[in-house]
Amino acid sequence: MDSHPPQSGALEMLLARASAQALQDPAPNAADLDTILAAGLRAADHGRLRPWRFVIIAGAAREAFADAAVAALQARQPDAPASEAARMRGKLLTPPLIVALGVHIVPDHKIPEIEQMMAVAAAAMNMLNAAYALGYGAKWVTGPNAYDPAVAAALGLAPPDRLAGFLYLGTPAGPIVPVSRPTVADHRIDWQG
Repeated sequence: MDSHPPQSGALEMLLARASAQALQDPAPNAADLDTILAAGLRAADHGRLRPWRFVIIAGAAREAFADAAVAALQARQPDAPASEAARMRGKLLTPPLIVALGVHIVPDHKIPEIEQMMAVAAAAMNMLNAAYALGYGAKWVTGPNAYDPAVAAALGLAPPDRLAGFLYLGTPAGPIVPVSRPTVADHRIDWQG
């Protein structure tokens, strides 16, 4: 007999979750943020390396982060128009709270770096699900800032550590629109050997 009966509410939540496109205050409170982070720490972690480094960017720190991201943009693209920097700044200041998904890499380990990165990706998904379960909106964002060593360094992540993206957290600014999902049959392969 299975000692863990199915959690139908949990399955319904997993099948309903969608990213919130527009976020507003309030951000998760301290207790809820701790719960969201704790869910991240339950992710699969081959070798138990615990590569998770969650950098919380909230309040006035969002301005400093926007400054660092704009400086990184200008270093990457010295000819970028001012409108692009302004657009980036606006995108970074809109979410009430950002969690930078840092990856503490252990180089030359028997656990390949890709698996260390995947542990943080698994944590990110757990955190998205936890935020949704708590009634918050969330989305995972990557892009040039996620891959820029200068942005990682500004957040205190020295090489070989890196970023796996950013979670934007807050309250949905409107209803979360269900996303059309692919059918299982389109992605399932029954291998016959």
